[in-house]
Amino acid sequence: MAKFRFELEAVLKQRLAVERQKQLALADLERQRLQIEDRIRGYQASITAEKQDLRQALSPGSGVDPGHVRMQANMSLHFVGRAQQAVFQLAALHRRLEAARRDLLAATTSRKAVEKLKERRYEAWRAAEAAKQAAALDEIGVMGFAARQEQS
Repeated sequence: MAKFRFELEAVLKQRLAVERQKQLALADLERQRLQIEDRIRGYQASITAEKQDLRQALSPGSGVDPGHVRMQANMSLHFVGRAQQAVFQLAALHRRLEAARRDLLAATTSRKAVEKLKERRYEAWRAAEAAKQAAALDEIGVMGFAARQEQS
């Protein structure tokens, strides 16, 4: 029996490779996003801790040390600045993520188009093979009938 051969198999493999590359690029950006979000959470925790320390330093009856208070306030401001930088980095990364998602969608659509073409060609090939087989069986039947007619 004949075997189905898709003449655009190389194109399909290439589109699969492109799609995989786009998936890896998107995964790398997602990893970066998670790292930045973790940093922002860390800065938020540090800001909260510094504010709590500042509250304790300024509480009544705790003997206010101006140097310590200034240091606490500066640390809190330092973490706020770092958190803002991370937020800007995250915003830029979100734009890159959206572009990567669009690229992946285009690559996936392109691959699926070739796969759909392969499926249609396979179905057409199967129908042609079935027609050939039916024609061969008909020919065998006709030959058998003719042979029986000659014997009679």
